[in-house]
Amino acid sequence: MPDPECYGTPIEYQTMLVALTCFLLLTLPALAVAGALGAPNDIAFTAAADGSTEHYVELLPEGFDAAKEHAVLIAFHGHGSDRWQFVREARDECRAARDVAAKHGMIFVSPDYRATTSWMGPKADADTVQLIGELKKRHRLGRVILVGGSMGGTAVLTFAAMHPDLVDGVCSLNGTANLLEYTNFQDAIEQSFGGKKADLPLEYKNRSAEYWPERLTMPLAVTTGGKDTSVPPDSVLRLADILTKLGRKVLHIHRPEGGHSTNYEDAVRALEFVVGS
Repeated sequence: MPDPECYGTPIEYQTMLVALTCFLLLTLPALAVAGALGAPNDIAFTAAADGSTEHYVELLPEGFDAAKEHAVLIAFHGHGSDRWQFVREARDECRAARDVAAKHGMIFVSPDYRATTSWMGPKADADTVQLIGELKKRHRLGRVILVGGSMGGTAVLTFAAMHPDLVDGVCSLNGTANLLEYTNFQDAIEQSFGGKKADLPLEYKNRSAEYWPERLTMPLAVTTGGKDTSVPPDSVLRLADILTKLGRKVLHIHRPEGGHSTNYEDAVRALEFVVGS
């Protein structure tokens, strides 16, 4: 303990200690996250699928070294949003994704993937394949980890099942694994998929991760809420159970009383499981 006489009167010393304590309390949350993310860079590219101009946002980690290998965390927004959701919003899922990326020195990327009603249809799928290819050309890319919430949570399961060779880990927050049985947001999904499920059952099945558990060999974390009516958890519950029986690396965080959201602690736990596996 420092000598109080070095800091003036007892009252002055106590004032200094209070100020120091307040400073530490305010800065500890920031200190808990090793590193930070740089300013967002909004990047446009021409989609190979149809020639349209598409966008994604990239944030480089603190101390980024182009000569070194960096993992990437690609974050997929929810229905009605766009590439800025995971970059700007303070909601728990978004903060958790940014914080984990910063902690591990990961490149953080958030694509439009045909915002705002993407649902990982054929064009959004093609854009994501192209995006990963572009990132590999621009950087010394390490592991490719996907995270998404709601529609984005569905999208990461779909993309991983269709392109397991491009994905090293998946974190799905409140998504669905079965688009054949899912009944919400049908107008948007029909537009994204190119038609109704009655007319394109194979398209809907191919984009439903539950039907392809053998392809999901990468570490996988999922969160679900028992009272989620926007994206009911049943298909993800079944998928997680199947993958567990297959001996895969799976973390399933289920909150029976939870709704259509994942709190900060659960989101961080799910992401850390995937990043650390």
